Amino acid sequence: MTTTLAPHPATRVRRHPERASYDRAAIDALLDAHWVCQIAFVHDQLPHVIPTAYWRDGDYVYIHGSNGSRMLNMLQDGDSCTNITLIDGMVLARSAFSHSVNYRSVNLYGRYQAVTDAVHKAEAFQKFFDVILPGRWPEVRPPNHKETAATTVLRLPIEQAVLKARSGGPKDDQEDLTRPCWAGVLPFSFHSGAAIAEPDAVGDLNLQADLRWRQRW
Repeated sequence: MTTTLAPHPATRVRRHPERASYDRAAIDALLDAHWVCQIAFVHDQLPHVIPTAYWRDGDYVYIHGSNGSRMLNMLQDGDSCTNITLIDGMVLARSAFSHSVNYRSVNLYGRYQAVTDAVHKAEAFQKFFDVILPGRWPEVRPPNHKETAATTVLRLPIEQAVLKARSGGPKDDQEDLTRPCWAGVLPFSFHSGAAIAEPDAVGDLNLQADLRWRQRW
């Protein structure tokens, strides 16, 4: 069953509204395709944008960081905007003005909530690894009490969200179609490179994570 989010004043797309989608399945798919977001908030009447890692678990987007983080403390006291953008390709047209970019982006609005339950917090740490580096968690030392206590975990409900995307080739004017220059799409992709081991590393890297990232985007 398809779930469609209700448009909100903050999520209503006014320029190229035909590119907007409020479909939860499409929004979740994009959220699951990456792990770096940009979070915008206001502090001392000044706007700030900070990048951070995120992961989705069910109906929430999670982030984490130091208890002393200005951003994490501010996000619990006021509304914010979280953006995830993927670049799928450069669109090369026959005129300079008609060049464009194929992209997918999601904007999420709302107020982050602190995860304070000890079990929930521990599960969130493992989920972070399972999403970004699947197969890695069983090999590493889990966070100890001191590390867990020094870390804030926040979650944002996926309620006020919108996806906007562009795809396809260039949209040249009719009079430019005969111009003798190449036109089309230069695709972009994201994948990990060859692993660089520490000199004293033991064993082989679990490549499950590497293969997953090559397939996701």
